[in-house]
Amino acid sequence: MRRSLSAAALGVALAAGALVVPGSSSFASTAVVDPDISVTNTKAHLDQFQTIATNNGGNRYTGRAGYKASADWVKAKLDAAGYTTTLQQFSTSAGTSYNVIAEWPFGDANHVVMTGSHLDSVSSGPGINDNGTGSAGNLEVALAYAASGQTPRNRLRFGFWGAEELGLLGSKYYVNNLPAAERDKIELYLNFDMIGSPNPGYFVYNDNPAGNEARDALTTYFTSKNIQTEYIDVQGRSDHAAFRSLGIATAGTFTGAEGTKTSAQAAKWGGTAGQAYDRCYHQSCDNINNLNLTALDRNIDAIGHMIWNYAQKDYGSGPPPGGSNLLVNPGFESGAVNWTGTSGVVTNSSSKPAHAGTWKAWLQGNGNTSTENTGQSVAIPAAATAATLSFWIRIDTAETTSSTVYDTLKVQVVDGGTTTTLATYSNLNKNTTYTEKTFNLLAYKGKTVTVKFLGAEDSSLQTSFVVDDTAVTVP
Repeated sequence: MRRSLSAAALGVALAAGALVVPGSSSFASTAVVDPDISVTNTKAHLDQFQTIATNNGGNRYTGRAGYKASADWVKAKLDAAGYTTTLQQFSTSAGTSYNVIAEWPFGDANHVVMTGSHLDSVSSGPGINDNGTGSAGNLEVALAYAASGQTPRNRLRFGFWGAEELGLLGSKYYVNNLPAAERDKIELYLNFDMIGSPNPGYFVYNDNPAGNEARDALTTYFTSKNIQTEYIDVQGRSDHAAFRSLGIATAGTFTGAEGTKTSAQAAKWGGTAGQAYDRCYHQSCDNINNLNLTALDRNIDAIGHMIWNYAQKDYGSGPPPGGSNLLVNPGFESGAVNWTGTSGVVTNSSSKPAHAGTWKAWLQGNGNTSTENTGQSVAIPAAATAATLSFWIRIDTAETTSSTVYDTLKVQVVDGGTTTTLATYSNLNKNTTYTEKTFNLLAYKGKTVTVKFLGAEDSSLQTSFVVDDTAVTVP
């Protein structure tokens, strides 16, 4: 994080008031998803940043070998995961610097959801908390999303900024070189700078009214995990400022820098009152030992929550990206026509609502040991440049447990003799409103496969998995 003369005057207010929750009307097509982002993997990325700094004079400062090695390493990880990446070069007073820009090549390019973090350190140390933590967290979220098999409604973009410590130069260079039409496509920018401070606070940015919805979504997420937060105005000290200046919605989290933790904060967050959130801020001791892994874990899960949900937010672009629906009778309104499997699964029973129309696939809900399935064969063109499975699902259950899986629904692709499970839902995923799920099927281009929904229930207490409005779309 960039130091400023007004750093000591940070305005902090206790977060309060009405909150907008993803899943409300502005998230009409979005499930509230809380992915568990691996803190072990994130710590491994930080170990790599430390190794890079150790091998390059003890730092990852702009214009020096440690920074370029960091940028190259991050880019290689994202390349290998399937991102479209760019190494954007620009000049600074300290020498050449680089932004790493990574875009997931699916979703509506007219609606971009972006996260960012600065990749550079100060010259005096390796910058593991400032801001290896934000960069490692953003990297791991990007890698986890790529591995999830989902196809986003919106385009996801991840930025790793150079020369933040010289005055936010990388993020300014990026936005200033975007054509106006491209800037207008960025619906939200989320910034993560110092998210593993050793004496942490839990702060949510509150310095851009355009980002209040995302601010409230972050606050609601932490509240759902029994973590109290405070709002903070970071006064242009980090890279969201370049986006905010253009009227783009921004939000982010922060665990504190040179500021002092109060007694009240120590009482609700733990840690040591009267000490800085990060006593090694901008010093050589900001190394791999200068971390609170609990704070880091909580913050990377918050990043994942925001990406998973805002990836599917409906910004007015209509249905998920794609063109022709290759499924026949995708909404089941012709009954079981073109669907095969357990008799009676496709139904117009009024006991469970359809997402649209009156017919749907209702699997399980029997309250006894049983399995049910329905599926349809589909040929995915060899020339397809994208292929997406999407469907809406509603899950209600009589199970009262919050921790034990009893009943399941598997979403599968059958390719000859090989069955791949794309996702498994259970009684723990109960949600009596419909939510949309999407998955990438491009790996099956040139093949005829069967998309299958397979339910299984134990000996007592029903769980109903109701699926409707399915699609396998290609451009």
